[in-house]
Amino acid sequence: MKKTFKNWVAALLLAAPMGFAAAAGGHAEYEKVEINLRDQASLQRGAQIFTNYCLSCHSASGMRYNRLQDIGLSEDEIKKNLMFTTDKVGDVMHSAMNPKDAAKWFGAEPPDLTLIARSRGADYLYAYMRGFYKDPTRPSGWNNTVFDKVGMPHPLWEHQGVQAVELDAKGQPVWIEENGVKKPKLYWESTGLQTRKLPNGKVITKEYDDYARDLVNYLVYMGEPAQENRKRIGYWVLIFLMAVMLPLAYFLKKEYWKDVH
Repeated sequence: MKKTFKNWVAALLLAAPMGFAAAAGGHAEYEKVEINLRDQASLQRGAQIFTNYCLSCHSASGMRYNRLQDIGLSEDEIKKNLMFTTDKVGDVMHSAMNPKDAAKWFGAEPPDLTLIARSRGADYLYAYMRGFYKDPTRPSGWNNTVFDKVGMPHPLWEHQGVQAVELDAKGQPVWIEENGVKKPKLYWESTGLQTRKLPNGKVITKEYDDYARDLVNYLVYMGEPAQENRKRIGYWVLIFLMAVMLPLAYFLKKEYWKDVH
């Protein structure tokens, strides 16, 4: 027993520096986005954005079109409004672009987005979709505050508008520091469909933020379409364990130990 305790202490001491190192390295803090997988209207809007703008380059090979019926869409609505790369509602969501062409044009094949929300997190994706800015130093003409030197151009620039990086006298981006984080200095070059400009020139982006949130909401749903059902089943399992199995276990324990007490 004493030897086992010593082994546990040694293991914890060895693991501690690794934990401290991970904490010291840290991860970027992103603005929290509200995800609601019960909001079918948001999920439907997100699915429409995804199939109209993302599916041209990215695939979602783990998602079938007919699963969109789970968010309140009929098979007819799916076929008419969301299917552009196939005519079979049971097919998976394949990109409209040839992967070889994509690798040639963007420098790398665009990743499959089925599990992107599970690997990157909703907050990251929300910041990413709001972080594009015009950068003449990049081959595509675009960069991103979250993913520096991104190869992907901004797919939703018409909706968000165009943020541009301020350049110095040598034509290089101007960098500023906010809360200890180095960022490019940006300004609004133009506003889009989901933004508006007040008379004082200030840009209001809430409309586009909601637009991006709907897309991220759908990406989270796509990573695990059965998530809400799993949670509901889990609640019923817990209720069953507490209401049925716990009393049975208690009375069984009393029966076994009645002669001991």
